[in-house]
Amino acid sequence: MIGRLSGTLLEKNPPAVVVDVGGVAYEVDVPMSTFYNLGAVGERVTLLTHLVVREDAHLLFGFGTASERNAFRELIRISGVGARTALAVLSGLSVDELAQAVTLQESGRLTKIPGIGKKTAERLLLELKGKLGAALEGAGAAAARSDAGADVLRALTALGYSEKEAMLAVKQVPPGTGVSDGIRIALKSLAKS
Repeated sequence: MIGRLSGTLLEKNPPAVVVDVGGVAYEVDVPMSTFYNLGAVGERVTLLTHLVVREDAHLLFGFGTASERNAFRELIRISGVGARTALAVLSGLSVDELAQAVTLQESGRLTKIPGIGKKTAERLLLELKGKLGAALEGAGAAAARSDAGADVLRALTALGYSEKEAMLAVKQVPPGTGVSDGIRIALKSLAKS
């Protein structure tokens, strides 16, 4: 198993890159989140990798962070989700955004990704729940722990607040608070800031 590549970046043709490692050039498919963070051609690069072996090909996928690679591995474990679909998901959403969508069960975020329909999105959310959603840290996790917190978050974003503002406001709502009281408390905290 090839776990990591360190070498010189020779080519960048989205979603593929070519990395020269000691005279051997590896073609690696990367999500767009990793692609945009790579340096220029000719610079040194380090990618965490995942090798997929099929009858007709050996495919190498590269990631800039361990969390991206872990999310990719969770995605390809789902029946009917191949490496290309997993790469598309990680190109359309950051790992944190995917974890938040899973935690809040927001299929709409996933259906915006090319190649992901409503049924596939719902299956991804169901299969990843408890695996990837648990990776969500901070304010988003506080909002997602209860359905009321998720409802308050959705209400605030529907009122025009940014997701970041809404998450900070939901963090001010005590656990166990009802939706209507939670909205009121969150709006008060937003008015103060």
